[in-house]
Amino acid sequence: MTKPYKKHFEISERKILLRFFDVFFVVAFLFLIHAFTDLRYFAELCENYYWIAVLGIYLTLLGTVFEMYNLVIVSFANKITKGLLLTSFFTTLFFIFTPLVTPSFPKKRVELFLLFLVVLVSLTIWRLIYIYLLASKRFYKPIVLVCRSKDFNKLSKGLIINDPHVRIVKFIDVDYDSQTCVLSESQLNLGNIDNFLHANFISEIVVANYSKNTSIEIYNKLLEVSENGIPVTQYEDVYEELTSRIPLHLKDKSLYKFFPFSKKKNTLYLMVVRVIDVLVSIIGLTVLFVITPLILLFNLIWNKGPLLFHQERIGKKEKPFQIYKLRTMIINAEKNGAVFATVNDSRITPFGKLLRKTRIDEFPQFINVLKGEMSIIGPRPERKVFVDQIANEIPLYHTRHIVKPGLTGWAQINYPYGETLEDSLMKLEYDLYYIKHRNIFLDINIAVKTFGTILYMKGQ
Repeated sequence: MTKPYKKHFEISERKILLRFFDVFFVVAFLFLIHAFTDLRYFAELCENYYWIAVLGIYLTLLGTVFEMYNLVIVSFANKITKGLLLTSFFTTLFFIFTPLVTPSFPKKRVELFLLFLVVLVSLTIWRLIYIYLLASKRFYKPIVLVCRSKDFNKLSKGLIINDPHVRIVKFIDVDYDSQTCVLSESQLNLGNIDNFLHANFISEIVVANYSKNTSIEIYNKLLEVSENGIPVTQYEDVYEELTSRIPLHLKDKSLYKFFPFSKKKNTLYLMVVRVIDVLVSIIGLTVLFVITPLILLFNLIWNKGPLLFHQERIGKKEKPFQIYKLRTMIINAEKNGAVFATVNDSRITPFGKLLRKTRIDEFPQFINVLKGEMSIIGPRPERKVFVDQIANEIPLYHTRHIVKPGLTGWAQINYPYGETLEDSLMKLEYDLYYIKHRNIFLDINIAVKTFGTILYMKGQ
């Protein structure tokens, strides 16, 4: 059987396309404006490729902040308006207010407005092309799922909800017995699999096998299909790629299978991270020193009581340390014992809400970073009482302590404030994904999205 051809784009390919053509369309429109007008600002900009490169960097970084590369959002026309407006506005704002690396401020207001309009219109045109062409059914990725019939709905939903371009065409029941079973409408007859895969342009077979009764017939058929050129992949691997989480919630999981403890340390990466930690901490503490008089004044008015507080948290190798924060709650907030903070927690003072939304309350933790107890990026440190409580329900929870805790992390930017054990499991899946895949590019991604959290005032 020869492999059928139907073009589809993988997740990484789609994100590359989005970034590349974001910059391409904006630059193309800039040159069009330059060609058909005599505006000096655009003439200077188009003659300096360094400035164009800076514009491209701003565009992609701010696009990341405003979810312009989140495929679940950007594949639908009714979800992209906010991202387009914010990305266009802040790209223009940053570009005109950084004169050391960009042209001098436009002398005419029409040039300023036109720059914003160029970015907005060009991005809008390209994103509509993407939605109605590249995100259309023509480029959907048809796959066959191999699983137990009782797991089919849950597993297929787990893929489709995280990738709008995936289509589960049929499934193969791993408990299927050709002598006794009656096929359901969505089930695929193993005997007809070759013709079906070819006729329906199947791109991939995803195996989620949690049954001990799988027949040798199914294994042999999957091997044959793989040899004929159609990828056969584990459901857990596909799920991890789509969600950026380690799927601990799946049954019959093997932690070592998904999480390589034996992975060698990247000494150069750790050295670079430490240098960045120290430099950013010095800058952060300098900013805190400058704004402290203002914070003291507001604290006296709306948050009477001590400005700072410290608390024991659990760090790397489960060593306890004292964390420093600006106080955001009323005094004696835990007189009845330790409890999780909640959304709209009544114990948070009015000024405390502002400190949390802007993440300024975390600035004293730069002291912990300088001391080497924390890093800028990593899993958030928890209190021992909560660690023990959660670990009793989620035994793998202690795994997050093999790295330094951080001021911000993969879980914080991807998951809202958690109050339940289910939330803790979800955040742990994100934390373990970060620990497994951490590198300088993932750290930059987290830092950029954290900036977006501050810009949106989404801190909690």
